[in-house]
Amino acid sequence: MPEREYVRGAAFWIATAMALSIGWGIRGNFGHEYGALIPGALAAMAAVLLSGRRDWYDRLPFFALFGALGWSFGGSISYMQVIGYTHSGHSLSVLYGFAALFVIGFLWAAPGGAGTALPAEADRGRLVELFPPILAVFAAWQFQGRLFEPWLRGRGFDLNWYDSDWLGVATAAAVVLLYSAVRGRIDRACSLILHMAGGWWVGFVLLVLVLGLRMTPPRGDNWAGMTGMVVGLFVYCLRNGLPQTARAAAVSGVVGGISFAGASMIKLVAVTSGYETNWHSVLEQTTGLINGLGLAAAVAGLAMRTGPIDDGTIPPDRRWPERLAVAFTLLIIPLVNFRKSVSHWVDVQAVPATMYGIAAEHWFDLGFTLAAATLFILMIRHDRRPFAVVPESPLGRGQALFLMLLAIVVVGNFEKAVVKFADQRLITEGVIYANALLCSIILLAASPARDETTPAPTPKTFAGRPVRWRRVVAAGVLATMAAILSDWAIVRAIYGDRFAGHANLHIRFGPNATIHGPNRPG
Repeated sequence: MPEREYVRGAAFWIATAMALSIGWGIRGNFGHEYGALIPGALAAMAAVLLSGRRDWYDRLPFFALFGALGWSFGGSISYMQVIGYTHSGHSLSVLYGFAALFVIGFLWAAPGGAGTALPAEADRGRLVELFPPILAVFAAWQFQGRLFEPWLRGRGFDLNWYDSDWLGVATAAAVVLLYSAVRGRIDRACSLILHMAGGWWVGFVLLVLVLGLRMTPPRGDNWAGMTGMVVGLFVYCLRNGLPQTARAAAVSGVVGGISFAGASMIKLVAVTSGYETNWHSVLEQTTGLINGLGLAAAVAGLAMRTGPIDDGTIPPDRRWPERLAVAFTLLIIPLVNFRKSVSHWVDVQAVPATMYGIAAEHWFDLGFTLAAATLFILMIRHDRRPFAVVPESPLGRGQALFLMLLAIVVVGNFEKAVVKFADQRLITEGVIYANALLCSIILLAASPARDETTPAPTPKTFAGRPVRWRRVVAAGVLATMAAILSDWAIVRAIYGDRFAGHANLHIRFGPNATIHGPNRPG
């Protein structure tokens, strides 16, 4: 059996929830798929470091990478109009809004749980196998966004098909098929991507084109593609020996649905206090907090249900995947998000648009290029002759990676806001800063001692036992119904037919439906 400790009580749950809340609050300032990388990486690392599974520590860069990627997919879904439904005062629209938020939360959190769980169940070879096709897809997306899309639009093509990511999904599938054709086979890594991309197309075509279902017309319908993608992900996991990854996705997904719907209800209750603050940031950070509890529940189950990990001694020349995972965590995640700050700085005239004839964005890129070169030089040098500054223990290296990313994203988030600060920003940047300090204390204080060598007590394990899917599904359905109806009942009890404000008025049904655009009360 793997060497385990009991999950460290409240610290494990609190630190994981706080890490995801911090990241989600920062995500709200940057948005979409790139922003969601931040909470995914932070929460995955916090959960693993306090999971009690010492055999997971060496894989922490993989947990950060795949956790970030898993949580990023949901960033493609539009949900502000759905939140507006819950504020509308129209009973059926309020109920619909909470139900739709639950669906969005599930679709966002389920891939997040799966990405976080994958390094706990898959062997190292299977994880490494994912790197080439993922890198190929990333490269293709850069080509698509920078060259191919502008070229198509320049020739009059309208690429806005239901405001969805159809072209990116098609690009990913085409690149993976080409990669597989060159290699003469579809391996497990390519199969995963094709299951997800193929599922996206099945969901989009069936739900939108055939059945005509539109969640938030005229907003985008990525939710439909994501529904198919999540189904494809579950099918892949169950067909390819990853039942615990699928179970973690289900647990995280259900709590994610509760999170999205429940956070909107909590916000609507809180605004009755009469205080004026950044209530949207309260919504975001509350969503992250509850999502973090769901991820903690998924990881706690993994810690009890997965077998031991023993990657052995990996030669330095074979550790390039770990190096790439570290670089992704410390460089790519900040780069793709904080590059957005440059245009904000230029807009408020805090930074010149050009310096010495070079655009401010390019100066930013140069700085990150130099940082990337430095990091890779140091990592390669460390493999040959270890630096004293790098902790020797896997736990120490994991803690350092978490704290470095946490510091980078907290500072980077503040740097975007500080050039045009206001008192309402304290509920975002101020709370994020305080929570980051508290999360650091909890994570380090609750971690095992550096010199701890005594074998930890081994709790009862369920490793190898089949997942009881009927029980999982039944619990998920009951939790879904209870959450949606409770949120609706509480909001109706407080507001009745009155528009709650703090959002644009959106009504989904009836003669006053605003599906073609928000109406503001008058």
